[in-house]
Amino acid sequence: MTTAPAASALVERARHLRALLTSHGPLGGVPIGAVPIVWNNVDIAELRLGTRADAILDDIARLGYDGCQLGLGFPEGKALRSTLASRELRLAEVYASISATVDGPTEGALDEVRERLRLLVAGGGEVFCVALDGSPDRDVAAGHATDEDTSQMTDAGWDRLVALLRTMAAETRAAGARIAFHPHAGTYVETPAEVDRLAAAIDADTLPFCLDVGHYLVGGGDPVAALRQLGARVTHVHLKDVDPGVLDRLQHRDVGSFGDAVRQRLFTELGSGLLDLDGVLAALAERDYRGWLMVEQDSGWPPPAESAAIGRRVLAFALRRLAREAESRRDGSPTMTGAAR
Repeated sequence: MTTAPAASALVERARHLRALLTSHGPLGGVPIGAVPIVWNNVDIAELRLGTRADAILDDIARLGYDGCQLGLGFPEGKALRSTLASRELRLAEVYASISATVDGPTEGALDEVRERLRLLVAGGGEVFCVALDGSPDRDVAAGHATDEDTSQMTDAGWDRLVALLRTMAAETRAAGARIAFHPHAGTYVETPAEVDRLAAAIDADTLPFCLDVGHYLVGGGDPVAALRQLGARVTHVHLKDVDPGVLDRLQHRDVGSFGDAVRQRLFTELGSGLLDLDGVLAALAERDYRGWLMVEQDSGWPPPAESAAIGRRVLAFALRRLAREAESRRDGSPTMTGAAR
C-alpha cells in the first residue's frame, strides 16, 4: 500500500498536474476519468497484467485524472471510498454487463446487474453504466453486424431488455445515482439501427445513454452525428480511439471476432486512430455538456500508464484547442481548423 508521506506527495503532484491540464473554455471543468481496463482487461484473461489496485489508482491520480471506473480487483464499500479519497479521486462509474441471448436478458441477469448497482452505491459512485454482455454469435459479427447473416435479438427479447432497463433505471434513481446505457460492439445493441431501436423503445428521461465513441465507430456509426442526433440524452461519454488497420481487417472478416480484434489492439491511444476527437468535443460543447469524459482503451502495446498518460494529454490539448477556437469566434478573428492547425 502507498505510505502516508508518499500519498501526500502524490496528491500534491496530482493537484498541480490537474491544474496544468485544465481547460477554461467550452467543456472547461468537466470531470475527466480513466477506465482501468487497460491495466487489467475484464473480459480477456491474457490481457490482465495483474497490477494491484493501489498501483493503478496511484497512476490514475498522478496522470491528472479526476476519477475512474471501478476496476477489476478494486476494494469495495468503505475501503474503496477511503482509497479514492486518499488520492482525491472520485468513483465516476460502475459498469454492469447484462448477460443475454437472442431471447433477451438471461434468467439471472437482473440479480447480476443489481449487484453491480450495490457496488456503485456502496462506493459512493456517480454513474451506473449498463451494457449488454458479449455473446458468441455477436462476437464474430462485430464490425460487420449490419450483414444479413448477423444474429438479431427477437422482438420478445427486446421487450424483456426494455423491461429490465426500466426496472434498473428506477432502482438507480431511487439509490441517488444516474444510469446510462452503453451500446457495445459484439452485443445485440451495436449498430446505429439497434441504438435507434432502443432509444425509440424507452423514453430519454428514463434511460439516458453513454456514448462510447470507439464502439460506435466499430458498429458502423458516426459518433459526431450520433451526439447531435441524441443530444442531451447522452449524459456520459467514453472516449476511445480505433486503429483503422485492425478495424478494416475486422470489417472484412480477416479478424475472426471482436475479442481477437481487441487482442490485436483494435482500440488505440487517443489521438492516434480514426476518431474525430475535435468533432466529438465540438458536438458536446454545442449543448454545454457537463458529464464525465472517460478515457478508455481496452488494450495497448505500451505500458498501460503510458497509454493513459497519452490519452489524458491528447484530450487536454484538444480541449484547449476548442477553447481557443471559441475565443477566436467571440473576437471575430479567423479560426484554424483541420490540417492548418
